[in-house]
Amino acid sequence: MSFCKDCISGVRHEGNPEGKIEKIGGVDCYVATPTVDYPKNKVLLFLTDVFGITLTNSQLLADDFAKNGFKVVIPDYLHGDPVPLDAFSGSSSFNIGDWFKTHGEADTRPLLDKVIAALKEQGVTEFGATGYCFGARYAFDLAFEGIVKAVAVAHPSLLKVPDDLEKYLSTSKAPLLINSCEVDQQFPKEAQAKADEVLGNGKFQPGYTRLYWEGCTHGFAVRGDLSNPKVKAGKEGAFKATVEHLLKHL
Repeated sequence: MSFCKDCISGVRHEGNPEGKIEKIGGVDCYVATPTVDYPKNKVLLFLTDVFGITLTNSQLLADDFAKNGFKVVIPDYLHGDPVPLDAFSGSSSFNIGDWFKTHGEADTRPLLDKVIAALKEQGVTEFGATGYCFGARYAFDLAFEGIVKAVAVAHPSLLKVPDDLEKYLSTSKAPLLINSCEVDQQFPKEAQAKADEVLGNGKFQPGYTRLYWEGCTHGFAVRGDLSNPKVKAGKEGAFKATVEHLLKHL
């Protein structure tokens, strides 16, 4: 399985996360809960990139979704073994290929399923999913299985194009938002165009939108350099679009 250098690089964002780590179904999860009244039967599954639930950037994003009225759960489907944060610098000797050998679907998906089952036991009946990089794979899979009601992904990794796009068209009922960007080896412009061809122009009737963020690189929606005005605009724009998409469809 191939990843690009942008999958394991980025900039840490500043802030103090307000959520907390909880065990759900025996799995550690970062949980961000709205401070206002919210529908208790709905949960937004935040499906992370390879840096997992302890990355401050992801926690802050989850908090921001909670401020918009969503209860957010970030499952630790990486077994407490995410890519180390020192890989951010780009100078780490960390080998993503070796890491992935023990973090494939067979290793990670069962933990996600445990969290979903436990949330259902708690009374959750409707799920949304937002997937970033590595997490987009799981967002698509949950849509294929009819588990999620709405999906938003940013700079997706591990998708098979066009196979997964065609499967989304034929099997999913979850409205889909894709936040794509200018420089992305994992979801390049050819894949972006194929997504529009397969799902666009009303072909996917539940709803399909793809946004394109100029001047942004794979990872921008979570790990982008906010000192770059285009990246800041892309990160904030992708978040706003995701909130609007989820408010409409979840």
